[in-house]
Amino acid sequence: MNFPGTTLAAGFAPAAQPRSAQAIHTDAEGLDAGEVKIPVSDGALPAYRARPVKGERFPVVLVVQEIFGVHEYIRDVCRRLAKLGYLAIAPELYARQVDVSQLTDIQEILSKVVPRVPDAQVLADLDAAVDYAVAERGDGARVGITGFCWGGRIAWLYAAHHSGLRGAVAWYGRLVGQTDPLHPRHPLDAVGELHCPVLGLYGRKDDSIPQETVERMRAAAKAAGKEVEIVVYPEAGHAFHADFRPSYHKRSAEDGWKRLTQFFQDRLSAS
Repeated sequence: MNFPGTTLAAGFAPAAQPRSAQAIHTDAEGLDAGEVKIPVSDGALPAYRARPVKGERFPVVLVVQEIFGVHEYIRDVCRRLAKLGYLAIAPELYARQVDVSQLTDIQEILSKVVPRVPDAQVLADLDAAVDYAVAERGDGARVGITGFCWGGRIAWLYAAHHSGLRGAVAWYGRLVGQTDPLHPRHPLDAVGELHCPVLGLYGRKDDSIPQETVERMRAAAKAAGKEVEIVVYPEAGHAFHADFRPSYHKRSAEDGWKRLTQFFQDRLSAS
């Protein structure tokens, strides 16, 4: 099968304009970084992979895109993780539905793309990404996931899906919502099934994620006996880590990244 999104586009997503001058660039020195193809049941899924040149059996971190796909920001996050010693891989999870890199209207993505992408398909593609990473010098016993916005929601769901996952970091992922056949449940519905610790990073000024839902998730995780820490940054809004957007809040983003670094170091460093 030929997917509409067969390759990864260069640069930043056009639908995410205007682009901020604060965008971080991480070089690929000492890294093996670039586009790869992940075998899946109906074709080959494009993805971006970054890992250190030297070493064997790297801990694996899945990186899950925002609604804009695997553009330069997500690729840079992969390189940042690879510089820390991880094999980071970001599959293009909209590839079957559309080449999102060609879309210029964020509302079109929200209304015509996001509702068409089944959760079951996404979780299966992430499983395939883990299998691919293991075949490419990744350590299948040390796997974590991080995701942003749309991908933050997926990080929560994957933590309830993959029994061998060691940790998940969800950046401002939606916790509740309407269900439908393609999206039968949301993170709050799955909290009792979490297989690993989860770190949630949220902004108090995020109008798209009510603080009431964050508190409900905290309470539900505690009642279920799950290891969940949720940090809420008082001055941050939605997409506060997205350094290519005006929403970027440097202090909150840097603190969140430090927390992510320590979280994965604690959970993925030992086999």
